[in-house]
Parts: sequence; structure tokens; C-alpha cells
Amino acid sequence: MIVLLALAIPAFRETADEDWLKKSELAITFLDRYGNEVGSRGIKHNDSIPLDEFPDTLIKATLATEDRRFYEHFGIDLGGTFRALLANSRAGGVVQGGSSLTQQLAKNLFLSNERTIERKVKEAFLAIWLEARLTKNEILKLYLDRAYLGGGAFGVDAAAQFYFNKSARDLNLSESAMLAGLFKAPTKFAPHINLPAARARANIVLDNLVEAGFLTEGQVFGARRNPAIAMDRRDERSPNYYLDWAFDEMKKLVDTFPKSMSERVFLVRTALDVGLQKTAENAMENSLRQYGRDYHASQGAVVVADLDGAVRAMVGGRDYGASQFNRATDAMRQPGSSFKPYVYATALANGFKPTSVVVDAPICLGNWCPQNYGRSFSGSVTLTMAITRSINTIPVRLSVALGKGNAKAGRAMIIETARKFGLRTPLPDTPSLPIGADEVTVLDHTVAFATFPNEGKAVVPHAILEVRTATGEVVWRFDRDGKKPTQVIKPEIARDMNMMLNSAAEQGTGRRAMLPGVRIAGKTGTTNAHCDAGFVGFTGNLVAGVWFGNDDYQSMQRMTGGSLPAMTWNAVMSYAHQGIELKGIAGVAPNPTPGSTPALVAAVAASGDTALRPTVLTRRGAEALTRVERLMDDAMRALAVAGAPTAIPAGQQSAVQRPETFASATGATPPSLLGN
Repeated sequence: MIVLLALAIPAFRETADEDWLKKSELAITFLDRYGNEVGSRGIKHNDSIPLDEFPDTLIKATLATEDRRFYEHFGIDLGGTFRALLANSRAGGVVQGGSSLTQQLAKNLFLSNERTIERKVKEAFLAIWLEARLTKNEILKLYLDRAYLGGGAFGVDAAAQFYFNKSARDLNLSESAMLAGLFKAPTKFAPHINLPAARARANIVLDNLVEAGFLTEGQVFGARRNPAIAMDRRDERSPNYYLDWAFDEMKKLVDTFPKSMSERVFLVRTALDVGLQKTAENAMENSLRQYGRDYHASQGAVVVADLDGAVRAMVGGRDYGASQFNRATDAMRQPGSSFKPYVYATALANGFKPTSVVVDAPICLGNWCPQNYGRSFSGSVTLTMAITRSINTIPVRLSVALGKGNAKAGRAMIIETARKFGLRTPLPDTPSLPIGADEVTVLDHTVAFATFPNEGKAVVPHAILEVRTATGEVVWRFDRDGKKPTQVIKPEIARDMNMMLNSAAEQGTGRRAMLPGVRIAGKTGTTNAHCDAGFVGFTGNLVAGVWFGNDDYQSMQRMTGGSLPAMTWNAVMSYAHQGIELKGIAGVAPNPTPGSTPALVAAVAASGDTALRPTVLTRRGAEALTRVERLMDDAMRALAVAGAPTAIPAGQQSAVQRPETFASATGATPPSLLGN
């Protein structure tokens, strides 16, 4: 009993919240920058259908597949657990689950999905605790309402709406069997991802119904002959990598809201540009399909952001269904030479000039002697020429000069600069740090480059522009409540860096990224063993970063940042700059075609490689509509204070609140708060 008590205490700590049954999880509906719904995250509970209104076939299919002895055991099915252990030992692996339906509910309500003995022990005790607190029917109802069934749907009613476009009340036997097959492996058997596998799984559920004695073979015959037909959602590609990151950002943001706010359902407008997102996805996939085999590259990542840090597009990998790991936000990869701008910015801040002359010659720090890409040396060069030609010895020499002969002290100054720009990953002090040997994320590295066109002001990467409650009340806005830009280097230093990075992009290793009629600046990056290749660059409007490599860190076939990454950057940014008001880069010559992009559009139309972008509102028009929206918000608040009704009938909402109406009425794309 003492041992059992010791094991039970950690489990019962999970139930410390007395309101555990009523407590709802965070439920977020995400909108793009123009107000169109693009997806959701979290659990939006729907307990509106009573248990006795669910189809009998659905309940029987669930019990036959998940827990046939549900109404007989006390929370743990000892017989079923023993049979599962025996079957798994014979197979030499996990082929059969032993958890009862109550145990699965305990995991869904209180625990994570980690496969550990500790979690299984907690699960068992919590199952017994649930059986003591709730009736069998209440447990079954909770299980049907809270289980995740793929496609972002929690609960059988949400799943029925997503897969079959109908209420759970109206499910037939074949549809009930398909849903019952999703409880254990929703991603594997989701019909919108793998319909043959979903139907095969449904057939197994029908077998279970017969074996359990719930139905006869004759009763399931019709369902076998006429399997369920799921909604075709293959064209409904959701920007899942972006939404996962935005949801993580929202969870942190909610923690900063007043504790008096009990709201858990929010409507969140993001900076996502759906057209640009699809273009980035297609550009990366097309690059890998066409050249990936030749370069031995299998993965990539893309980030595009406004100069205020609002991320317009994010590609975290080739296939979200195959891997949810976000290579844009979570992968730690070496930036190579694209790290050098932090070194040169530190040098300019400490007395160097773009015209300062440094000698490109062999140098060794201890046993480490850096080599240039061409294995040759150029002698005396200016800093501008050094970054244009991506010479490796110069940043190392600068680290020594910055520390007045002490390379370690110089590298500490470079790390401090990188931190101020926005790099949050660990940056170990190693001799090779100045040439990009330390690891960064694509997101941090890309948005950090926005410091240069911002004339020295660093910004934070963010997805969320505005947060509203389910009733429409604005509770947070980035332009009002978000972190403000921070001046980290002097404007004149940023302008000098812009000139140097423009030379690197248009005359040096980044020439394949050049945009017709638009000035660009940026830096290529290639690591020593060709494990990573990337290009990070910016215009007067946007900043973007592209990375290619392999998840297992295998070397590529001599891919450089100036090859596939620069070409992909060009494809993405060619789309992004169509039909917008072009801005210049401080310290760089004006754009060849100021104010518009005819040369770019003509080049895109001629090439056929990049889609033509729909016309969008000018910034002036967007700002005017934004002012109207805020005036309406102020008026609604005034009405609320006066006690007048504030709800607006659906048919009388404004064009800003209903952007689809705005689009149909004007033929233009709805505005954003921070867009062009």
C-alpha cells in the first residue's frame, strides 16, 4: 500500500485543478493578414450532442475497437492488458494496445503522449480516479468529445463535419467505422491524407463489430460494399508550419494577459500572406524536385518578413504530413558566410570604414588555419571587396583587430552584436565563429538582417498582428502592445553595411538572387563540408532567408549559397514585389524603376517560373481603411460604456470586418494593418 501510494501521488497532482472538468483549453482561429480564415489550433470543446443522440453504430464501433469490456472493468482492463502484453511479446514489438478507454481519456485530459513507464503508471491511477468520480456514460461521452481525430478536429462531431460535412448525429455505419478507426492513429488513417488506409482500417473496425457480437456479418455487409466517401480536402493546404509557430507565440502571449481574463477562445489575425506562402512552398519544392538529386539535398526552409519583423511566409520543410519538425524555427544550422555581416557591422562600429584596407593572407589561431573558398589569397583588399568576394581570412583578422590582438575579446564583441540583432541560439566562442561555424535558426537569422534596412533598429520576428475575443473585442495589437524596435547600431553604420551587402548580392556571390528593377542586398552562406547552404537578403520592402540541406547533416554535392538558395530567393521575392510601392534601401542607389515594378512583372511574365501576383491596395489605401476600422472599434466601445447593444448583425458588418465582401465589391485584395 505504501508503494502504491508513492506511485499514486504524482498522478493525483495532475488533478489539482478543482475545475478540471469544465476547464477549456486554448482554442485559436487564425486569420491571414487580410482577414480570411486559414486554420485553427487548440481544442474547441463541443459537448452539445448528448450521448443518446450519437448513432448506436458509432458507439458500438468505438467500444468494439477501443474497449469491448468498457462497462465491466473498473478503469483498467486487466484481461485486455495481459492479452496485449502477450501479443506484443510474441510479435517482438507493439502490435496491440492495452489501455482501456478510461485510460485513454485520462491521458487526453491530464497527460502528454510521451511513451514512458511513469506516464503509464499515472494513467492507470487516473483511470481509477475517473471511474470513481464519473459514471460510465459520462466517461464515454467525454472520450467521444475530447479525442483528437486528425485534420485539426477534436471530438467525433468536429471530425464528422471535417471528413463528411455532416453532424455526428447523421453518420451511417460505414462513416462510423471510419471515425472509430481514427482514435489510435488519426494521422496515419485520416481519410483526407490516405483514403485507402482509412478504408482498410474501417474494414477492421467492421470485423471487430462482428467479433464482439455487436452486429452480424449480414448487418455490416452493406458497409463493406459501400465504404465511406470523405470530403476531398487535398487542395485545402493549410500553412501548418506557420500556424504551429503562431500558436506557440499565442500561448506565450496569453500568459501576459491579465489574470482576470478567463477567455480561452480567440480570433487571431496574423501577418500571413497566403499567396506569398504558396509561392514560397512551391519555389522550395520545385527547386528540390529539379535539382535536389544532383545536389544531394532533401530539405529546405524559407522565411519572408516585413521589415518590422512581421512574418509573411514560413516554410518549415517539404511535407508537414511526413514531418512536423519546423526547420525554419527549430533546426540549428550553421549560417556559414552569411554570419559575416555581424562581424563587419562590429568592425564599422569600432572605427573601420568600408574602404579600410585589410590583408588577405594566411592566418592561424592555434592549430586552426582558415582557408578561402578558392584556396588562394588576394593580398590587400577593402572591407567592401572582402565581403563581396566572401573572403574567409578577413573576418578572422577583424576578430583579432577588434580585440587589439586578443581574438577572444574580439569574438566577444561580435557575439554581443549578433545578440543585439536578434540571434537567440547559443553562440559558443570558437576561433571559427567569425566565418559562421556557430548554429542559428533560419527565422532568427533572417529577421536579424532587417536591422540593416531599418537603419540600425532591430525588430522581433512575430506572427500575430491582432487578437480578438470570440465576441470581437480587441485585446491585443502588435502596433500598440508589441515590442518596439531597438536601435542597436548607428544609422550611418547600417547605411554603410547596406552598400556593402548590395555589392555582395549584385556583384559578388549572390548575383543569382538579383531582381529586375529592384535593388537587393544580402549574403550567401556555405558551410565547410557543404552540409548547409543559404542566402539571406533584403530589399527596401522585405527581408527573406532560404536554407537547403539534409536532416541527417549529410554533405551535399558542392551546393553553395549562391546557387539553389539564391535562385529560390529570387523566385519568392519576384512574386512578393509585384504590384507594390517599391522602397529604396538606405545607403544604396535608388531602384532603377522607382515607384513601380514594370521590369519585374515583365521578367516574371516572360519566364513563366513565378506566378503573377494579384493587384493589392496601396499602403495609403490600407492605412485609410485601418483608420476606419479603429474608429468603428472606438465607437463600439463607447456604445458598450453607454449600455447600448454592440452586436452587429452578420449582414451589416463592415467591409473591413468581412474582407470577403470587400473583395467582391471592389475586386481588390483586402488590406492589412502593416502591408503594402
